[in-house]
Amino acid sequence: MLRKNKAEGKGPSWTEVILAALLSAVVGLLGAVAFLVEKPVKAVKEIPKDAPSNAVFYVAGSTDVNQTSVAEVRRSFLSGVTVELTEGELNAYLSSISKPSSPAPAKPGEKGAPAADQGGIVPGTLNARIADGRLQLADPVSISYFGVSTSVIVQATGTIERDGSQWVFDAEKVLVGGLQVQRIPFLKGFVLGRLVLAQDVPSDVAAAWSRLAAVSIEGAKLRLKAQ
Repeated sequence: MLRKNKAEGKGPSWTEVILAALLSAVVGLLGAVAFLVEKPVKAVKEIPKDAPSNAVFYVAGSTDVNQTSVAEVRRSFLSGVTVELTEGELNAYLSSISKPSSPAPAKPGEKGAPAADQGGIVPGTLNARIADGRLQLADPVSISYFGVSTSVIVQATGTIERDGSQWVFDAEKVLVGGLQVQRIPFLKGFVLGRLVLAQDVPSDVAAAWSRLAAVSIEGAKLRLKAQ
């Protein structure tokens, strides 16, 4: 009995203390991440000059466009001519490739395709904005797991740079709600690949893009210089 009482009187071991501390740190980190992701993002037409330093804003790019000019710019781009895209023209293109495709109808005697899983991460229509020499790509994302649904705005701001033989979007800042993820390489890559740049690019557009001599932002336009 004496030995048993002594054992019961001992405090937790160092291993238990360290594990408890690590668990608390992980729980605290996850809580902080969830808080920042869920932090309200204020949609405004322009960022207030007296805005608090910790506030997160979203300014959407213009969607005003002449559909005739969009068709003309597309034809010129595909034919190898230098073009300059306004926000409206760029957003008209992004909208055209962001529409989800409908499942093919079942043939007689065959079972139809299974219903789409309502859970997971569903990107919305990408929006582009050009300001201060940078390109902003934003995406309203719906997240649904275990019966809980929420929506968050993902914003990526950067420039178009050459990577080898290709021109790619080089994001300098990436926000998921109020959480900055650009300093976390694997998370930044996931967010860009799954939430921002997830749209399939038509083969003719991809081919014309690969032949560009330069891509630059000039004023309020994205200039695509042909070779």
